[in-house]
Amino acid sequence: MKFMKLGSKPDAFQADGDCIRYVASELATDVAIIVGEVKFYLHKFPLLSKSNRLQKLVLRANEENTNEVCMVDFPGGPKAFEICAKFCYGMTVTLNAYNVVAARCAADYLEMTEDADRGNLIFKIEVFLNSSVFRSWKDSIIVLQTTKSLLPWSEDLKVVGRCIDSIASKTSVDPSNVTWSYTYNRKLAVADQICENGIRLQKKFQSVPKDWWVEDICELDIDLYKRVMVAVKSKGRMSADVIAEALKAYAIRWLPDSVDALVSYDYALKSRSLVETIIWLLPSDKGSECLCSFLLKLLKVAILVGAGDAQKEELLKRISWQLDEATVNDLLIPAQPPDTTIYDVKLVQNIVNRFVMQARRTQNLDFVDKHEKVSDDFVLGRGSWLNVGKLIDGYLAEIASEPNLPVSSFVDLSQLIPESARPIHDGLYKAIDIYLKEHPNLMKIEKKKICGLMDVKKLSMDGCMHAAQNECLPLRVVVQVLFFEQVRAAAGGLNAPQNVSRASSRSTTNTEEWEKTAPEDCKSLEKQMSQMKICDNECQKNREKKDKGSKNKGGGVLLPSRSRRFFDKLWVGVTGLGENRSSETSGSSQSPTSLNPGETRSSGSSSRHRRHSVS
Repeated sequence: MKFMKLGSKPDAFQADGDCIRYVASELATDVAIIVGEVKFYLHKFPLLSKSNRLQKLVLRANEENTNEVCMVDFPGGPKAFEICAKFCYGMTVTLNAYNVVAARCAADYLEMTEDADRGNLIFKIEVFLNSSVFRSWKDSIIVLQTTKSLLPWSEDLKVVGRCIDSIASKTSVDPSNVTWSYTYNRKLAVADQICENGIRLQKKFQSVPKDWWVEDICELDIDLYKRVMVAVKSKGRMSADVIAEALKAYAIRWLPDSVDALVSYDYALKSRSLVETIIWLLPSDKGSECLCSFLLKLLKVAILVGAGDAQKEELLKRISWQLDEATVNDLLIPAQPPDTTIYDVKLVQNIVNRFVMQARRTQNLDFVDKHEKVSDDFVLGRGSWLNVGKLIDGYLAEIASEPNLPVSSFVDLSQLIPESARPIHDGLYKAIDIYLKEHPNLMKIEKKKICGLMDVKKLSMDGCMHAAQNECLPLRVVVQVLFFEQVRAAAGGLNAPQNVSRASSRSTTNTEEWEKTAPEDCKSLEKQMSQMKICDNECQKNREKKDKGSKNKGGGVLLPSRSRRFFDKLWVGVTGLGENRSSETSGSSQSPTSLNPGETRSSGSSSRHRRHSVS
């Protein structure tokens, strides 16, 4: 730290308690100056020779027949006045970054100019500021911090502006030319290496990072920080990425992590001002690496402290540009009253919808119809879409256990993602499975909507095996899973005909198919079941020709007898639907692969009642 010594006489100021200061001298004091709560007993001559203001005040006191002079609202208080008084006596005074602004303001108040005496205090302080303080990186920051308690004096004397300009100019210096010390805790400044002989060496970084300065200015108050960042940006030499890194460091230093941190109303207002300022300072470049996780944290705090709609709108717009970089934890934004859910699902829907709209504008593609085939140009943005698809499936799995999450919110959020962003539906199936288990009292129509989001043909082998044994899924979904597995097994081992593939494509589960209850639908399903039975019988014959433990050559997995029992039960339901639309189940008919001789229709009916299917 830079410092400057003034005067050469020894310090003769002494104290008598906390409120009295005097100069130890053979001469009696002839004036008492009151500054704040402290009374100084001094001599007129050394003071009046250097202060024009004291000359006026003492003259007025003499006219009033008193030797006391009271100075109200003295800048810097008693400590600053004592520095000026010691300078007048020629006593040793040490100026540094912590007291120089107070001394400068006090000297200006006392009018210690060159008119009163050559080489006066104001002149000497200005020399110290310009030659030492403003040339030092850390001293400039310290001086800027001290100016806040000395407003408006420090502002009127342009000390604040000069400090800000000094700091902004140094941040714009080429990092290779930075020779002064700075704080950089985010990365190790020194890396320890162990040589072969066991001697520990220290290897310094060969180059200074571009964002070397961001931590040092984090100690500034938000108002001063804003002015510094505006000055840095106005220089035009700092990249948007470094600006974003600086804002991130400041936010981590000062933003509250939860509502518990908002211990008082004043602190909440301060946090609101802080987050709104950071949002206002965000770089305007779309290509800047302002991490999506950082923006989402800002959004959480903005909602928490009640920031303005304009600031939240700005964050939503920026987040939608880079949603593919977010994580599930980033999207877990707590809901605010009167919402009954734990997390704000509507807000996430808003963000995803903005991302989709942005993709439409930039890629000129229409993702409204999720069944529509996407052109090859979509491959250019496929990576981002795949990331968003995984992100939303993971988010759905995270919120699926919420007891108050409505079916409509779950379905609407899932449907915002185009089919091409979900080449595999295992993540979506996991979310559906969790939702059905946590909400066992769903109505049949609600289960249909939930399960209608999933395409069984896009489940992996593990997903199919799990779904085939999932008691929470409606029977029809289970059968479609089993049917697809049979078709896949047949296609692998027997080169299944094209009409079977076409039949399997018609088995996609969606909301429209769930709503169909006409006889034509029953006939279509009956036809699919017949084709599936043919494939199953052919696979069974081939299986009998081989050893019991051999594997299928085509990689297909032959389904166990439990799967065939599901087909038999569904066949009974299909026949019943064909005979009577108002009846959901029927035990009067048997499947083409008739029941065993020992089985009765009642056994099939009781088994059907144990599992509540949706047909």
